[in-house]
Amino acid sequence: MPRRKLAVGLLFGGRSAEHEVSLRSAAAVYGNLDRRKYRPVCLYVNKRGDVRKVASPLLSVAELTAGPFLGFLPWQEGMSRRGVSADIYFPVLHGPYGEDGTIQGLLELADVPYVGAGVAASALGMDKVLMKSLFRAAGLPQVKYEVLQEREWRTGQKAARSRIRSSLRLPVFVKPANLGSSVGITKVKAWSALGAAIRTALRYDRKILVEQGVAGREIECAVLGNDAPSASLPGELIPYREFYDYEDKYLLGKTRFIAPASLPRGIVREVQRLSLHAFQAVDGAGMARVDFFLETGTRRLFISEINTIPGFTEISMFPLLWTLSGLPFPRLLDRLIRLGFERHAAKKRLPEKYSR
Repeated sequence: MPRRKLAVGLLFGGRSAEHEVSLRSAAAVYGNLDRRKYRPVCLYVNKRGDVRKVASPLLSVAELTAGPFLGFLPWQEGMSRRGVSADIYFPVLHGPYGEDGTIQGLLELADVPYVGAGVAASALGMDKVLMKSLFRAAGLPQVKYEVLQEREWRTGQKAARSRIRSSLRLPVFVKPANLGSSVGITKVKAWSALGAAIRTALRYDRKILVEQGVAGREIECAVLGNDAPSASLPGELIPYREFYDYEDKYLLGKTRFIAPASLPRGIVREVQRLSLHAFQAVDGAGMARVDFFLETGTRRLFISEINTIPGFTEISMFPLLWTLSGLPFPRLLDRLIRLGFERHAAKKRLPEKYSR
């Protein structure tokens, strides 16, 4: 008797500015799931946060959005009443309301297995300010940075400019604290452009980062596992434009990817060590991609950020690095699904907690 295929609930789309990126990632995951083992259950989340079951992520936007949607929350019209359920859920949601612990919290409340990091690690990975504070406490190397709140900018622009200029040197990068895919990021090469860059970042978040620019190479490393994770061979991005921005990532497609990166063996080992340290510092699970700057001349490594739901498109570095490390895309997905089940089973073994 053939073994029952496991239903994998692909959650994609979402409310964030990375909605379209999520569609591309979900299409690649859908296309690489081993149909001998898994049956995809495709759950499209629209930009309002409502959800509907669809045939696949490969549909056009018109097809994805046509028809009735259901409320996602359990006290709204329930998904389970419509027969929408899965053995394990795979969030392929980038940015806020998907990668930041919110969906993960809902899945925890539902007590169902899911792929990837838990609530705390997801929230820390999304909020770059909290992430950097944790990395600093863990002794991980980072570039200098300043944090700016919207209220501070609104009530004291002159003082905010002065603080940033006295702390950092040009060029600097201005970015929202809670977003990915380079959305809202500006490279500032003249102080006269700082105000416009800050206003751009504040369109996406009330809290922003101003980071010291580093002349050097952009290195990425993929991490896979739960309590005993492994690090892939590192890769390198060579941006076509000033930096690897949204247009270069998803529209122009002219950035060069070198994988594995041409690096001395000692630097490869250090990238892998720091990647695992960063993953464990946020209590990661399942997967992550850790981004670095390798400074020209000094060869110092600086951790830029950790991404708990990295891109899964056909050109994304996370699946590419694991393919080069001996784990092709379908087997990578298989491993991620098994890690999700493993983590859920480990939590179920914990003593039940009672509240009085």
